[in-house]
Amino acid sequence: MSGLLLIAHAPLATALKQVAEHTFPHCSLQLSVLDVTPDMNADDVESAARALIDASAHAQTLVLTDVYGATPTNAALRLQGEQVRVVTGVNVPMLWRSLCYAGESLDALVQRATQGGAQGILCDQPACAPPPASCSASVKAVAPAAAASTPLTHPPTP
Repeated sequence: MSGLLLIAHAPLATALKQVAEHTFPHCSLQLSVLDVTPDMNADDVESAARALIDASAHAQTLVLTDVYGATPTNAALRLQGEQVRVVTGVNVPMLWRSLCYAGESLDALVQRATQGGAQGILCDQPACAPPPASCSASVKAVAPAAAASTPLTHPPTP
């Protein structure tokens, strides 16, 4: 069984863990969280995340993060390797899917997480076009080199 680590801007990680505990109390035991506070840099987050992974009894870990290009993801990508995978853009369906299928291989779990996240985004308004059939096939885990080459930039302040 893979461990799950959720790294997000505070207090999102803790809030999502509370959702997991409410919905799947027996599955949420394998979920660790790290809330990233404004005073933490990527080195701080990496160290704290590494400690959580090392303290877990799981041989493999799926790390879910909130925003690609931001500190939680940038730090998580430093941990990515054969035993650790990173998926960014966490939402509740992605988290639930990850919890329910944590017994699968890490590669299969990455696929379940990305599919759950993508399939959980719907629009019931007439103006919304249905997602293309290939939507979930185009969602991928983040490559480690991508974070270093694509930092998050903020739009100019008016």
